[in-house]
Amino acid sequence: MGMARAPRSLRSTAARQAFVGNFDGAAGKTVSTVASLIAVASVSSGAQAQQTTLPPVNVDAPKERPRSTASKPTPDQVRARNALRRAAQRQQAAAAPVVNANAPVADRNPYADPAAPYKVDHVQASGKFPEKLVDTPKSITVLSKEVLADKNATNLKQAILSTAGVTLGTGEGGNAFGDRFFIRGFDARNDIFIDGVRDPGVSVRENFFTEQVEILRGPGSTFSGRGVAGGAINIVTKQANTENSFYNMDTSFGTDKTKRVTLDANQVINPTFAVRAGGLFQDAGVAGRDFVTDDRSGAFIATTWKPIDAVKVTTDYIHTYQHGIPDFGVPYYRPGSPAVGNVYSSTAGGPFPDFGSNRNNFYGFVNRDFFKVKQDIGTVGAEVYVTPDLVLTDKIRASRSVNDYIGTLAESPIATIPLSASTVTLNPQSRYQVTSVLANQSEATYKFDTGGFRHTALGGVEVSRETSFIDKYAGLDSELTTGPAFTPGGSTSGVSVFAPQYTFLNGFDTPRMLGAPTNLSVDTKSVYAMDSANYRDLVILNGGVRYDNYTINTNGYGTVGGKQAFGTQSAEFGLPNFNLGVTLKPLPNASVYAAYATSSNPVGSEFDGTSTAYGGLSPVLNGSSNQIFGPEKNTAIELGTKWELFDRHLLLTAALFQTEKENARESQNITAATATATCPYPVTVPATTGTVSCITAGAAYRIRGIDLGVGGKITDKWSVFGGLVLMQSEVTKSLVPSPQPLLYPTNVGRPLANIAHQSFSMLTKYQLTDQLELGGQAVYRSKSYGGTLLAANQGTSIPSYWRFDAFTEYKIDKNWQVKLFVNNIFDKRYYDALYQSATPFVLEAPGRAAYLVLSARY
Repeated sequence: MGMARAPRSLRSTAARQAFVGNFDGAAGKTVSTVASLIAVASVSSGAQAQQTTLPPVNVDAPKERPRSTASKPTPDQVRARNALRRAAQRQQAAAAPVVNANAPVADRNPYADPAAPYKVDHVQASGKFPEKLVDTPKSITVLSKEVLADKNATNLKQAILSTAGVTLGTGEGGNAFGDRFFIRGFDARNDIFIDGVRDPGVSVRENFFTEQVEILRGPGSTFSGRGVAGGAINIVTKQANTENSFYNMDTSFGTDKTKRVTLDANQVINPTFAVRAGGLFQDAGVAGRDFVTDDRSGAFIATTWKPIDAVKVTTDYIHTYQHGIPDFGVPYYRPGSPAVGNVYSSTAGGPFPDFGSNRNNFYGFVNRDFFKVKQDIGTVGAEVYVTPDLVLTDKIRASRSVNDYIGTLAESPIATIPLSASTVTLNPQSRYQVTSVLANQSEATYKFDTGGFRHTALGGVEVSRETSFIDKYAGLDSELTTGPAFTPGGSTSGVSVFAPQYTFLNGFDTPRMLGAPTNLSVDTKSVYAMDSANYRDLVILNGGVRYDNYTINTNGYGTVGGKQAFGTQSAEFGLPNFNLGVTLKPLPNASVYAAYATSSNPVGSEFDGTSTAYGGLSPVLNGSSNQIFGPEKNTAIELGTKWELFDRHLLLTAALFQTEKENARESQNITAATATATCPYPVTVPATTGTVSCITAGAAYRIRGIDLGVGGKITDKWSVFGGLVLMQSEVTKSLVPSPQPLLYPTNVGRPLANIAHQSFSMLTKYQLTDQLELGGQAVYRSKSYGGTLLAANQGTSIPSYWRFDAFTEYKIDKNWQVKLFVNNIFDKRYYDALYQSATPFVLEAPGRAAYLVLSARY
């Protein structure tokens, strides 16, 4: 409309803020309108008519009062002009975008609290666990990608070992080296899942494609299938999203010679289709461990397509390749001379670095030893909303992993006086294992109401085939005519503990496959159903049942009577399991619950094991000992409470738990002279000779404890994530003798081996300014004991320890940030795991290292 021309100062202000177009929505609407009227009245005289952006105001036209154009503005005009400017400024403040430091980032974790990313509200399996974690009757620890980043955990092992209640085990002769974890005291090396599908066969897993890591504690065959005595680990991968495009890069440099680059980009092609891709390159050493290298590369790509609102189709493919020189640890000092059978009368001793040897000593051969771990994982998923309350999902997985290595174990040391003259035997350990998986999961989730209860019911069918090819290397000895003498198998003795002299030995033959592989297949057909019934957010009932039809077949070679022989084994089991839970909600932000669950470990469920003693199934045994027994049965009860505090941005959890295992399998080696009524020496034609492995079932264990957890924000600036787990364990029944009868007359009453019964971890960070954050981590593990078949019966142990880390983060601008980490600040010498023998090797943890990480976010 035609209006009088406003003074320049008013025109510039109005143009800058463009406030007039939405003037009526401002907080100061009344003042602004009055000010506009006064201003128009004061300047309308003699102005030229023109188009303007000032809002229309329906008022009577004011009377014009002639005045000189050169006169100064009156006090009323000044007040009006100032009022208009203030109104414009208020309008600008209301319209301008507010920069919120706590606003969700473009690549936010969809499962976490946007305002407190250390706190995860949901797990990936929303159909099986439909309620928020605060209302779920189960102890679940979730490491979000923000937690992984602030821990500087680049692989699964680093993430898990800094989490309370989880410890590391070693690879051994009958099972592979790699990610072998113990959860609540029980072996979980084949209870690792990727996006809800089992990833069997021990491997080494990277984190560059990981959204979050979920640790589900306690038996859970209803949710996960076979095994899962102490718990399971689910790796949630990064998926494409159609919300935002983003482009991330992280570049790291470390004092342990680390050079690492990761890329992660999500591109929204159109509102219905997005692509996400990432890559990894790493060239690294290991702090405090000479000659050990850890090089990695990889890539992933994921797509999401939503042709209509009710349909979503996802695909993803992951490739990783890790290689380098492996570290199989340091020798263990045990004073005194053992009796016949390697029997000791004292528990004195410990890892040799605690008795003066250099912690950096490497006991392998840099010109022979290597590791190569490859993984290729492809998944196609579909989700269809038939109605808003009925969802059908299907997931198809095909994967292949290779675990390929030659390493050296420092075993059977000979302690001398002086101790610096002690020697050790170096034994080769090798494996070439190819594991393939083809699996399909189909589920239907239906939500409905009955009598005040809000139900989420789920039914599913899963079919999978897992195969493994396991061989090892021959030709591991040196062809040199001078230097150490090697056995045909590649072992050599007389190597100095304090100054290993053959590290750079040459002349090794080209390793070749032994050509006596074990072929293993597991076929599983499963059906399951579960329901969560929520009564007005006051009482939540949970229950589920699952039946697995489990079939295992194996064929391969073994030693019978001193000669190689071919054999086969097979078994089939039906595995019914169930879970029950009840949750009471005294307050909207709190819950108290009780839960009961079962699980089953059939023969061969530890997929990488080549003998029953290691949880596997041997194709042939000397003496044809029986290996087929009924499944191990696990039961657990848990009582707990969970609370959301500080505006529900902090989750506190506490639980009392007890897990019992029955019908556990044990083994012992016998000869004709050491046979017992429980383990008689087999009578065969032709006659059996030599040592025979006697396998029995019927042992039992029990573990009890308290599990405390915390995750989220205490204030807008203070984040925490951690836990405390205190456990007591006991062997309640055993059918085999103690390997150290002078120390422990029986296995019964002994605690479990390979676990830290007390563990603590706490990650915390504080935002000092909008740009600067400081953080740190404390980790504690109590003493862990060595032993066979889970019983701490060898008299060996690794000491307890505290480890401290620190980091600082500085945001250069909205796109760039830099982080400085110092891991193991005080360069603490500590150990992750020890082997089960009387004179074990021990896995030494990395020393102090600093890392500079430069990150870009666009």
